[in-house]
Amino acid sequence: MLRNRFGKVVAGAAAGAMLLAAAACGGGDTTEGAPSAAPADGASSAPAASGVKVGLAYDIGGRGDQSFNDSAAAGLDKAVAELGVEINELEAGNGEAESAKEERLRLLASGGFNPVIAVGFAYSASVAKVAAEFPDTKFAIVDDEANKLPNVSNLVFAEEQGSFLVGAAAALKSTKGNVGFVGGVEVPLIKKFQAGFEAGAKAVKPDIKIQAKYLTQPPDFSGFGDPAKGKTAAEGMFDAGADVVYQAAGGSGAGVFEAAKAAGGMAIGVDSDQAKTADPTVADVIITSMLKKVDVAVFDFIKSFTTNSVVAGSKVYDLKAGGVDYSTTGGKVDDIKTQLDEYKAKISSGEITVPKE
Repeated sequence: MLRNRFGKVVAGAAAGAMLLAAAACGGGDTTEGAPSAAPADGASSAPAASGVKVGLAYDIGGRGDQSFNDSAAAGLDKAVAELGVEINELEAGNGEAESAKEERLRLLASGGFNPVIAVGFAYSASVAKVAAEFPDTKFAIVDDEANKLPNVSNLVFAEEQGSFLVGAAAALKSTKGNVGFVGGVEVPLIKKFQAGFEAGAKAVKPDIKIQAKYLTQPPDFSGFGDPAKGKTAAEGMFDAGADVVYQAAGGSGAGVFEAAKAAGGMAIGVDSDQAKTADPTVADVIITSMLKKVDVAVFDFIKSFTTNSVVAGSKVYDLKAGGVDYSTTGGKVDDIKTQLDEYKAKISSGEITVPKE
């Protein structure tokens, strides 16, 4: 699906023609439902970035998932406001074929968008193929290091380090000695979240009980966009004695928050500060979130393009570099902040090495 800056959606074969038309005209006013390459509202006073047109392809859930994709969107919006770039955004669909991902990236590159950013490891194979077809276009992919092409930048994170901190928070807040982890899809990336969470919880309470469940198995990636499954999984954990559940499940996390609210339990968000972005009816159950600053990585990459300083290969955003952290919105971890910051310092200094699996 193709989403313009105002949230209208265009699907099917017409999307390609519309995208190319928008690229050709360089943005400006469009007809109803057509995509726009114009900057976001309020960005007209931003300095021009020499006609830079940024294309971004979202993972499942897209802009509005209150998590991973929204963090990427925040970095994109900052680039519009501060760098004056023009943008176009494309969305993924549940259960889509690999060819759909390829076509999404190909439409952007052939439409004159450079650089092109793919949000999520699911684009790995497609970026490898399309980047080879467009050697003069700079690509970035979030959460994947497999691509080693000279025009591909790999933006990756130390998710296990941030997850360690919220695992410690879960154990410090738990009165039952029983916590849970809900993963969207059982892939190596999400297992890093689980490994860090478990290590952090056990650092506080070695005998703590940790329940874990994944919503789907690859190649089914719907576990990142199914709140009903997230709710069911978390309900089972609360029923089995957990009082804190951490979710690394994208849009499915909304269901985890609903389950926590109904059970009188606590939840931990992921990627964004979800106490700020979740539905207000459930936001109060979120004691902290593991911050994965995709917005920082996306903005950094776009800025480097505008200054002609893009570097291919991997750039790791770890705790020491400020790429991951924990949130304090709502004051629910204020009483344990000193302990969490001690762990943070030990991880940053290398005194604590957090496992990735």
